[in-house]
Amino acid sequence: MQLPGTTLLVIDDDDSVRQNIGKHLETCGFDVLQAGNAQQGLDLFTSQRPELVLCDLHMSDISGFELVRQITDRAPETPVIVISADSVMTDVVEALRVGASDYLIKPLKDMRVLEHAVRRSLDRARLRLENQRIRERLEQANRELENHLKVLKDDQAAGHQVQLNMLPPSPWQSGAYLCEHRIFPSLYLSGDFVDYFRVSDTQVAFYLADVSGHGSSSAFVTVLLKFMSTRLLYEQRRQESEGPIHFKPSDVLGHINRSLISCKLGKHVTMLGGVIDETSGTLTYSIGGHLPLPVLYSEGKASYLPGKGRPVGLFEDAEYEDHELKLPECFTLMLCSDGVLDCIEGTTLREKEARLPELMEQADGGMQNLLKLLGMDRKTAMPDDISVLLLSRNP
Repeated sequence: MQLPGTTLLVIDDDDSVRQNIGKHLETCGFDVLQAGNAQQGLDLFTSQRPELVLCDLHMSDISGFELVRQITDRAPETPVIVISADSVMTDVVEALRVGASDYLIKPLKDMRVLEHAVRRSLDRARLRLENQRIRERLEQANRELENHLKVLKDDQAAGHQVQLNMLPPSPWQSGAYLCEHRIFPSLYLSGDFVDYFRVSDTQVAFYLADVSGHGSSSAFVTVLLKFMSTRLLYEQRRQESEGPIHFKPSDVLGHINRSLISCKLGKHVTMLGGVIDETSGTLTYSIGGHLPLPVLYSEGKASYLPGKGRPVGLFEDAEYEDHELKLPECFTLMLCSDGVLDCIEGTTLREKEARLPELMEQADGGMQNLLKLLGMDRKTAMPDDISVLLLSRNP
């Protein structure tokens, strides 16, 4: 069925042929303009811009080839069908070369051939136009996407730099204690975070956090964790300006739990945190739903520290417990995110967890040896954010 308002232009200096063509096309539902010579046809084309042109290939004033060339130069999207009494193949090739969409031979004994050629050329032209519009829309969408990706990459680069600046130096030596960490993000930004710092002249604090999810939203929570822990330490120092500071890990987890819930970010955190009192040689630690548990390595043996607790940022009534442990003279304490378990061979989680202290023993408590045993010394994509924190004392 022909779309209403489709206008055709017939250019032919043979009046009877032109009129017969025009009359038949009008009965097919087209609006038809007629021109008795090439110049009149060009004028009508310029003023009316028909959807399709039919023209004789041999006219007295302008060559049909030149007419086709001028029309296609002005409107490349407009199909032109040439009609000629000659069936010379070179004329056909030349007509198509200069821009004709089809070629018909006079006399047109079967007008259905003409109608079919017109409809086919119109369909092709509309398809080309639609393809061009789609291509333009896709190109525009690609440009916008590239701009958005650039902004996103710039933002992620800035976020990555912020995270790096927040992390403590590694390795970090303070008195008899050595701390070092490694973080391997699954994406550009990590939802894992570690920190260690002096609480007082005789206290060292540390924690490892694993934020739910991945990417920017999880990385943002690590910034909050750094801010909250720093703010707590600052407030405590204001109250206790001298000597050891009352800095209980369970209080820290409780404060972060309440803060995350009030922020309504839809994120929760599993955490391990502790404070070492150098005077008494004791470790006080608290666990917020984190697995695997801390691993203590000393005298060639490694084992998990006991403890449990709810994830941080999920339950308003969550309570956290402090555990106290007398530390050996020489030891290495390992904290890691659950992404480490993905690097350990085993068919079940229990098997993998049982294997982790064994790997710590094989590594002799050393970071590089441990990463090598876990296969994390190679630059490969990780399925999850992975973080490892080692705190050791070897007088």
